[in-house]
This record gives sequence, C-alpha cells and structure tokens, in this order.
Amino acid sequence: MTTFTVEKMSCGGCVKHVTKAVQSVDAGANVVVDLATGKVDVTPAPADTAAIVKAITDAGYPARLGG
Repeated sequence: MTTFTVEKMSCGGCVKHVTKAVQSVDAGANVVVDLATGKVDVTPAPADTAAIVKAITDAGYPARLGG
C-alpha cells in the first residue's frame, strides 16, 4: 500500500475524481479515500508514484507522496 496526501477534497464527487485519476494510471488499483484526513491509500503499491501524484494534481487536487 502507498499513501498519498491530497488537498482540496471535500465531498463524494472529489472522491470519485481522485479515484478516477489514480485508476487512469493504474487501472487495477484499489483506492481508499479518507476525506477527514486527506489521505488516499492505493493498493497494491503503484510502480510509478510520480505518475499518480501528477494525475491527482492534474485533476485539481494538489497531491504528494506520503501520509
């Protein structure tokens, strides 16, 4: 599992957008979003974490690796 910290998420729509962004890079990823903490867990650990960060950020949610 890899954890990302994601900003500006506030609703179920945000969860869908972030999940879609992650899965655009890793179609088989299981994505668990915690709106309260701004944490996004991706399982299994993605091979290209930089691509995941870029996809989430490009979707409008500033992201970084780590929790």
